[in-house]
Amino acid sequence: MSTPEEIKAASRHLRGTIHDELVNGTNEFGHDSIVLLKFHGIYQQDDRDQRKARASKRLPLAYSCMVRAAVPGGVISPEQWAALDKVADLADGSLRLTTRQGVQFHVVTKDSLHELVNGINASLLTTLAACGDVVRNTMACPAPLPDGRQAILQPALADIVTRFRPHTTSYWEIWVDGEKAVSAEPPSVETEPVYGDTYLPRKFKIGLAWPGDNCIDVYTHDVGVVPTLRHGSTGELTGWNVLVGGGLGMSHAREEDTYPRLASPLGWVTPEKLTDVIQAVITVQRDYGNRTDRARARLKYLIDTEGLAWFRGQVEERLGYALHDPTELLPWNNTDDHHGWFLNDAGSWALGVPVPSGRVRDTDGGQYRSALRELMSSGLVQEMRVTPRQDVILNGISASARGEVERVLRHHSIALAQDTTAFARLAIACPALPTCGQALGEAERVMPQLIEGIDKVMAVAGVGDSAIRMNVTGCPNGCSRPYTAEIGIVGRGKTTYDVYLGGAAGGERLGVRVRADVALGDLPNLLAPVLSEFEAGRTDGETFGDFCHRVGSETITTWLPAPVLRRRAKQMEDSLT
Repeated sequence: MSTPEEIKAASRHLRGTIHDELVNGTNEFGHDSIVLLKFHGIYQQDDRDQRKARASKRLPLAYSCMVRAAVPGGVISPEQWAALDKVADLADGSLRLTTRQGVQFHVVTKDSLHELVNGINASLLTTLAACGDVVRNTMACPAPLPDGRQAILQPALADIVTRFRPHTTSYWEIWVDGEKAVSAEPPSVETEPVYGDTYLPRKFKIGLAWPGDNCIDVYTHDVGVVPTLRHGSTGELTGWNVLVGGGLGMSHAREEDTYPRLASPLGWVTPEKLTDVIQAVITVQRDYGNRTDRARARLKYLIDTEGLAWFRGQVEERLGYALHDPTELLPWNNTDDHHGWFLNDAGSWALGVPVPSGRVRDTDGGQYRSALRELMSSGLVQEMRVTPRQDVILNGISASARGEVERVLRHHSIALAQDTTAFARLAIACPALPTCGQALGEAERVMPQLIEGIDKVMAVAGVGDSAIRMNVTGCPNGCSRPYTAEIGIVGRGKTTYDVYLGGAAGGERLGVRVRADVALGDLPNLLAPVLSEFEAGRTDGETFGDFCHRVGSETITTWLPAPVLRRRAKQMEDSLT
């Protein structure tokens, strides 16, 4: 087994020495506790902007923690938001909405960690299993549209969350002082019937999409499920299509055997059997997944190694019955942002508000934290929903309150969907530097610069009104899902990126890398000729991603400007000659 597997096995169901280290007076956790803290929703990080200066002075790193609250389906009540907003002052003063519909807190010092995690649990949310080698925060389409989707998705979501939350009581012993949190009550007997003593080989992600609406990027999950309805897109629930083996993480150093993969159709099941089928999938991965090489430990590699037919046979053996063949899915539409005003399923109104990179804080450019605090405490909004594109849906607004809600947002300088270009409001990024330990380059911090530059070349090309989806990530792990985006920007170095084009706006197709190691400042000019060709050659209604896929990467590369030979690459070339 790999070292993390040995640590899990010896941890006494995730206890380790975390409790003792919390009060030992140091600013950091030891190696084994860092591994186990992930299961508790916590990553130890350091400020990488300070690394070089502190190292030159022989000072310890500037350690802090990132804490992630799991929010199934992204649904947050006013009371829960008030609690989350309050504990943000124990972090860097911001809340960050994630691409998996959770809420993260950054720069949490060790001496504030217990108070912050305890405060999240007091809000009837939890950080347990928001990270780690378990089923993580389960996603579901958050849109409360009047087509009945929430009445179907939410019960299934609740069943999945209940079934696959870890049973260990260590979390409550360490963070909740043994008191039972109502929303995540620990069991009376400590066993892990699904996970076992070493849990899963790697993280496991589940998402529930709605027919025709792939806002959750269902093909990127280990298990993706899509309901089937009596009349195609309307009517009563008849069953679920189950997809398996999605995942986007890869390594630049191992591109021959690590790669992004879209989920494959496994089968169709009746409504009451869905959670049992998911459990069978999880336990096959638990028993056969790679525990020696974490780079190849995700479910996608097991399926590719053994074959989908083998995998389905293993699932059916555990179930004791055969799965039905999957049914054909409805085409995915391209309007999955859920921005702007729309009628909800209760006869009142909802408003989708873009939040740049999901960062809720007060700046000169917009006081998002103050605005949401006021709206969520005013009674004007019944609930908030975090979207998979890091935005919020303010739900349960009466017709008479619509004007006041907009007034509050305008007063705090919040740009609504109609105030910006479609490209800008659809762009997403991961946090990356300076806190993420995996980041190779910038993402969130350079997004304003990158959007401004590409917006300009889009306008020049005559496609400034196009709803092109760009996802930016600071490393190849792909937390912002760049590989399914129409434009995927993936960090390769501190200031250079790989560029992927041709992903589908509906999420059902991976993009193709057209250029590697591009400097940040060169990205707009690199895309300029492709955007011009898109304007000249697109068919009626064709999206940018579909256009790039149709013409192909070989043709696209002939349009790109000549690559700039970087100093590092030139030095290597000179040394060889």
